[in-house]
Amino acid sequence: MLLMVLGLVVALGGAVALTRYALARGPMGGTPAGAPLARMQASPQWRGGRFVNTQPTTLMRPGSLLDTWRMYREPAVRRPTRPIPTQSLPSDFFARRPPGGLRVTWLGHSAFVVELDGAVILTDPVLYSRSSPFSWIGAKRFFASPVAIADLPELDAVVVSHDHYDHLAMDEIQRLAPRARRFIVPLGVGAHLERWGVPPQHIVELDWWEETTIGDGGNAVRVVFTPARHYSGRGFGRDRTLWASMALIGPAHRVFYSGDTGLTDELAEVGERLGPFDVALVKIGAYGRTWPDIHLTPEQAVAVQRMVRGKVLIPAHWGTFNLAAHSWYEPAERLVAAARDSGITAILPLPGQPVVPDSPPPAVRWWEAVARTE
Repeated sequence: MLLMVLGLVVALGGAVALTRYALARGPMGGTPAGAPLARMQASPQWRGGRFVNTQPTTLMRPGSLLDTWRMYREPAVRRPTRPIPTQSLPSDFFARRPPGGLRVTWLGHSAFVVELDGAVILTDPVLYSRSSPFSWIGAKRFFASPVAIADLPELDAVVVSHDHYDHLAMDEIQRLAPRARRFIVPLGVGAHLERWGVPPQHIVELDWWEETTIGDGGNAVRVVFTPARHYSGRGFGRDRTLWASMALIGPAHRVFYSGDTGLTDELAEVGERLGPFDVALVKIGAYGRTWPDIHLTPEQAVAVQRMVRGKVLIPAHWGTFNLAAHSWYEPAERLVAAARDSGITAILPLPGQPVVPDSPPPAVRWWEAVARTE
């Protein structure tokens, strides 16, 4: 018993020391104050000192700690045993704009370069950091970003769906700051960016159904933040910043990005008000039976594709980090089956493989060769 108590004390002391280190270094971000805090408190989503989902949402079901332990004991291949292939692009690739006006390039997890009617937008840019406030512990990427930050074009906007570590990283934001005209983030997230040196005049914070524009006149692209069913937090506090999905609306094309979300009826309203979409970038990975409200399954992603009235689905949030008990390739297998059964078009590109939705690349189940164990 004494050894157990001593072990707990050492573990607690280690956790406190790590937290102090992270806070001093800054990767946990900042705390809203002044006018940004007042905007948060005026939001319809702000209740009782934190943001809440419109629908009642449980992060983990009762008894889920035991069930989670059981899930992680089930057979699964949570990391690839072979290198994941990526498509290399020439350094000047993005200087040649897509002739049809729309091209999407997946960089892994939830990071996409979206070229939309002349605007270049980067989503949730965790390109090399771990899903952690530390560089030496936490979930590590399975593969390097197929496009280096130095090879990205000048960005009209970096958009962030929420502040979890697998969607927002200090090092990437600091390196992107000189290359991005604007950072568009949910309420409260701007304090993190300011802590990391992004000038406040380059940050736009939005609530659900609020919007801003990129560019001017007839070529302007609207960025509309829309509801999601999730949560937020980078330290011990939770839900002190907002989370969102979003619609990117150009003069000729429309793209929906789900961010992290569970299933919610509000996504049908997104389709009614802002659809149809040429492409829907929808999360499919890191689900589990103990947290059904906050992460879509692949089958639910297909339902979301229909709700938002998307023509083509390109999956996000899979194949890059070990964040759940399922095999790393399972989301792709389930999505392909669900898309086939539902009659929708799903494109699962290699990391770094550009996709022009009107002329998609041949369907290749590239993950199957990586998943082989023989």
